[in-house]
This record gives sequence, structure tokens and C-alpha cells, in this order.
Amino acid sequence: MDQATLFSCLLIFSARVCDVSLGTLRVLMVTQGRRTLAACLGFVEVLIWVAAVSRVISSLGRPAFAIAYAAGFACGNFLGLTLERWFAIGRQVVRVFSRRGPALAEHLRGLGFLVTLFEGVGRDGPVHLLLLETERRGVPRLITAARELDPLCYYVVDDIRAASSATQQAHSRWSLRNRK
Repeated sequence: MDQATLFSCLLIFSARVCDVSLGTLRVLMVTQGRRTLAACLGFVEVLIWVAAVSRVISSLGRPAFAIAYAAGFACGNFLGLTLERWFAIGRQVVRVFSRRGPALAEHLRGLGFLVTLFEGVGRDGPVHLLLLETERRGVPRLITAARELDPLCYYVVDDIRAASSATQQAHSRWSLRNRK
């Protein structure tokens, strides 16, 4: 393989890594309802993709280009997911089910988490549900803290697309009162 072909393969590979990684982040922005950022990422993603795919299609006689394209796609998926996990953008709601609910709620509150505690009855008797909202990057710390106090607790983590707060609601009521 000559240097020009090798250089082209590296460009195609790099372009695919970039556009697929941007695509992964764009999908995250779409699911979180961040339309403007998703649109900007999509624009750059497709611009890069067009450049890469046109180079491959115009040179179908060079299988190395197609291999570089496919390898870039695979690496782009890996890198995109890694970046998404590293950025940990967004908020999540965590539901923790425990037989030690009150003690666990106080422990988590002591660490700065806002906790709402519910009482319930499960298959094996009384159980507590702790409901928490936190930044995505705070979830591992929350889970570790919960498991320290109750190694048998069960938890569920969900992404939040939209949520209101008491501050937002109070502001909305204030705005409505002042319009009259």
C-alpha cells in the first residue's frame, strides 16, 4: 500500500470515528430533548459523513478504503459510548427499595441527596421506596452509599427527560399572579 492510499485510509477512518461518535452524542441529546444541540451535532455529523462516504464510493476499486470506513464505524461506536459515559450529561431518578428505608434515607440525606421515602408492602412484607433525583455523574456515589448501609437493597435508575421543581412551580404561580 502506497503512502497516499494509507493517508486516505487514515482520513476515512478518522472521519468515521468522528461522525459516528457525534451521532451517538446526538442521539443522547435527542432523547434528552436538547433540540438545538442535537441539530448542531447532526449537521456536523452528516457533513463529515458525506466527505468520508464520497471518498469511499469514488474509489470502489480500493477495498482498503471500505475497510477503513467500516473500522472507523466500529471504533466510532466504541468512542461515542465512552464519551457519553464520561460526560454523563443529564439527570436521573433513582428508586431504591430497602427494608432499612428510614435509616437509609437519613444516611443518604447526610451525604447531600434529596430523598423522598415511601412505605409499602412487598411479597415478603414491609419495604420502603426511596425516590431520589440526581445528576448522572452522582449515581455511582449514591448507589455505593446505599449498598454500604443495605447491601441487599434493590435499585432502578431511569433517565429524566423533563421534571419540574418547587422553585419552577412557585415562579410560574408568581408570574401568573403578576400578569393580572
